[in-house]
Amino acid sequence: MSENTGSSICEVLQILGAKWAFLVLDELLKKGPQRFKQLQRNVAVIKTQSLTDTLRHLEQSGLVRREVFPTVPVTVEYSLTEKGSDFQTALKEMEKWVLKWGGRQAEADKASQSS
Repeated sequence: MSENTGSSICEVLQILGAKWAFLVLDELLKKGPQRFKQLQRNVAVIKTQSLTDTLRHLEQSGLVRREVFPTVPVTVEYSLTEKGSDFQTALKEMEKWVLKWGGRQAEADKASQSS
């Protein structure tokens, strides 16, 4: 691996930030724009403060758009920017990888190695 590759990976991780970023991006890609409570229900494993922090970071990184509607009470909706939507290709590749190597496949590999 070249030095450039390492710095590229670091840059990706800086842009994405929090560990929950992948899950939030995937949710917005699959289901489209959502209000905070909808998103919170759909990604129930993320605590409220962590979701807030993740959304703020993704917004600052230009991946997520936060739109405020002047209703009573105020409605806030989160959606992906063009930059965020473009991340779909990387997520699909990650899904392919986990289907091949994650979960049951990893267990099968361990079992065959210990035989």
